[in-house]
Amino acid sequence: QVQLAESGGGLVQAGDSLRLSCVASGGTFVNYAMGWFRQAPGKEREFVSGISWSGSTAIYADSVQGRFTISRSNVKNTVYLQMNSLKPEDTAVYSCAARRDWPVQRDREYDYWGQGTQVTVSS
Repeated sequence: QVQLAESGGGLVQAGDSLRLSCVASGGTFVNYAMGWFRQAPGKEREFVSGISWSGSTAIYADSVQGRFTISRSNVKNTVYLQMNSLKPEDTAVYSCAARRDWPVQRDREYDYWGQGTQVTVSS
């Protein structure tokens, strides 16, 4: 059983940066691909980014490509999401998720989820 805990959210202004972290415990971290998802009020959860177990493969939603960077430390059992040039439309609860095999965009393919961290971007 893998437990995931996100941190790093907050209130920022448009154009600012934030780095989210997600620490995993209770499992072998290198066995899992990791993903970041977000959900804004009144909207469905959407894929943001994913990374393979080795970190060699990363995928992004079109809406964040070029602004967000996903990375991981298998020593620290942590996955990161560096978010630059933030926009008000990036406001959401951001959650990390884990699955075996490769990162994918479909949230139902992920087995473990964190509780999420709020990111609010003011204009």
